[in-house]
Amino acid sequence: MKNVKSTRVRDTEVKQIMCVLAEYARAHPNSQIEAQRQNSVSIRIRVIDPDFVGKDRIDREPEIWRHLEKLPEEVFSTITMVLLLTPKEAKTSLASREFDDPIPSRL
Repeated sequence: MKNVKSTRVRDTEVKQIMCVLAEYARAHPNSQIEAQRQNSVSIRIRVIDPDFVGKDRIDREPEIWRHLEKLPEEVFSTITMVLLLTPKEAKTSLASREFDDPIPSRL
């Protein structure tokens, strides 16, 4: 699926997250979804979706969390950041830039 990208595809927990978000990706074909492990206990997710345009940030969350809640608790608990951005917001977001060029974790 071209709009779903995992930066560490060998990581089974990241794979599980990407699998549950694949359903979102099918419903939102113009979205870009990425997940990356920050360290041994932390996974970050970024969803860039033009369908978020005009939606308040709070209103973007329910559909994503509906998918993430399907994860086993031990995987769900590793999610430490979920960025839900429009393409325009992604260009100016400091958190999105950190996602692109992460500072190495000390863990």
